Amino acid sequence: MKIFPSFFFGICLLTLISCKEEPAVTIEEASPDVTTFYFIRHAEKDRTNPEDSDPELNQKGLGRAMHWAEILDEVSLDAIYATDFERTSMTAAPVAVKQDITVQYYDPATLDTGAFLAENRGKNVLVVGHSNSTPELVNRLLGEERFPSMDDQDNGSLFIVTLVGSHPSVTRLHFNCNCPE
Repeated sequence: MKIFPSFFFGICLLTLISCKEEPAVTIEEASPDVTTFYFIRHAEKDRTNPEDSDPELNQKGLGRAMHWAEILDEVSLDAIYATDFERTSMTAAPVAVKQDITVQYYDPATLDTGAFLAENRGKNVLVVGHSNSTPELVNRLLGEERFPSMDDQDNGSLFIVTLVGSHPSVTRLHFNCNCPE
């Protein structure tokens, strides 16, 4: 019976000697960049002068611009873009002030979507546009014609386009504003 403990000890010793430590393999998973664009149309514009091609916001529009700043307060934005019009600049201003970001101007007609994506990869970006350019840019990021031009009275839609790597998804929300007129 003394053979069994010696035999057992020998097996254990052999196992310990034959076990060599394998180097730890570290698998670094490349997590794709997540880029989120928040697209809104400018707030309500002053329509008192139909000849004015660059009107400012009316009272309700100013209230809505402040409302957007509240809605987007929880979003840590990295950049804000607006077209070079009074109504888009005034819509973006309260968000820009609240988050201490300088508004950058863009022209939707000449915007290079690929360069725009590359410049903003991995960021949270607000884009303020118009009833035609907002859904057009959303469609360009999605790679499909999903959204038509917005109704002229629609100043409360928020399109959230999220790109995980190069895979886009979109959510469209609508916010009412009980802003004074």
